[in-house]
Amino acid sequence: MRIAVKLVCVSIVAVLSGCSSLNPFSSKVEPRNQPAALVNFQPTLSIRQTWSVAIGKAGMFYFSPAVIGNDVFVAAADGSIARLDAVTGNPVWRIKAGMSLTAGVGSDGNTIVVAGEKGVILAFDSNGKLRWKAQASSEVLSVPAVGQGLVIIRSHDNRIIALDAGTGLRRWIAQRAVLSLTLHTAPGIIIDGSSVFVGMPGGKLLALELNNGGARWEATVGDPRGTTELERIADISGAPVIAGEDVCAVAYQGKVACFNKSTGSVRWARPLSSDVGIGIDERFVFAADERGAVTAYTRDAGLNMWRNDKLANRRLSTPTSFGRAVVVGDSQGYVHFLSRENGAFLGRVGTDGSAILSAPVVAGVNLIFQTQSGAVVALATE
Repeated sequence: MRIAVKLVCVSIVAVLSGCSSLNPFSSKVEPRNQPAALVNFQPTLSIRQTWSVAIGKAGMFYFSPAVIGNDVFVAAADGSIARLDAVTGNPVWRIKAGMSLTAGVGSDGNTIVVAGEKGVILAFDSNGKLRWKAQASSEVLSVPAVGQGLVIIRSHDNRIIALDAGTGLRRWIAQRAVLSLTLHTAPGIIIDGSSVFVGMPGGKLLALELNNGGARWEATVGDPRGTTELERIADISGAPVIAGEDVCAVAYQGKVACFNKSTGSVRWARPLSSDVGIGIDERFVFAADERGAVTAYTRDAGLNMWRNDKLANRRLSTPTSFGRAVVVGDSQGYVHFLSRENGAFLGRVGTDGSAILSAPVVAGVNLIFQTQSGAVVALATE
């Protein structure tokens, strides 16, 4: 079983004293898990880099760009935060948070939120001026969700907290059970209408009332099984995705599944183990499993349309639908463009050689990646 991510204890004792862990960014790779060699193919898609900006290293954390209109907000572990023009990459402003960061960026365009060391939450206005500072109960690894006048965060002790976007004052809190062992990943949070959908350790997808944190429903994406704690890890990976009346998610050692977002009833579910999120478009759900295979499922029924297994052990990022391609990054900084119709390779481009772990985001005609070494790269196709 591939464990490509750090394992951490999240009990109160662990918060105080720490615990042993596996380093997700270790350069040591077991011979049997060596990344597959890149296959040769005739490119049929022209790809060009439109801009690249250095923001700072991500360290052992996951930082994802946030795209709002013509702006891209990015952050790094050293406290760097920047607002970039999505078309040119030119910085509108660049600031230092004054502390190390562990997660970001969440934004609605007016409020920019990042998580700092020891659970500090920092909110800035659209001009980069500090608006407020708040304190979570433990480390925050998940990107804060910002919308409807609220900032929603999930701390590592499984507390989900809603803060007022204007003042930082707490509006509500929801608590879930703390597990002894979880993946050192960042299950995501999505605000949609009057609901907030939260991916959780233990394989649970929660739908909460946005105004008060009350539970609407809870669905199982990963069902912990096995005799050891390691075998029983079944955490939600990446952020849930919304499409029409569906919300879909994937779990490590679990499944990929879509649910009715109002009731939580299962639309379909298929066995899959992934430590990154899923992509979605009007026809397909795309998933990259822990072994490096990319699979496309029909969105309405979950039928398996194609599977590309030529990127084995390359530690793929969350897939993203982009034009006629579905795109994934890998641990060596390559970006792979696959046909969304049949999974065949269309094109490939390198970045800075470091891992691409966070989900790529679409900004108009550009697809934007952030590498672990701190390059923010915009790609376009012709």
